[in-house]
Amino acid sequence: MLQQDKQDKLQKVTYQTHGTCSKYICISIDEDGNVQDAQFIGGCDGNTKGVCALIKGMKAKEVIARLKGITCGNKPTSCPDQLATALQEMGY
Repeated sequence: MLQQDKQDKLQKVTYQTHGTCSKYICISIDEDGNVQDAQFIGGCDGNTKGVCALIKGMKAKEVIARLKGITCGNKPTSCPDQLATALQEMGY
């Protein structure tokens, strides 16, 4: 589920995750398709902060290519996979 807010040439979305410890991901993408900011609500604090730091400034399509399909333990998804799913649902 996406909640979008286009403001100041940034596309801002809050995505409700499924099947992970995190509950939401807040994402800001600029008009060129670059991730300007991301924040997980819930989940493993250090890991999600690390993912967000690594993807900052990266093209959304590249983030999807790198993170799609990553699993967590025996779960069929993960926080990084849910981030990729959110970006796909945004149209990237």
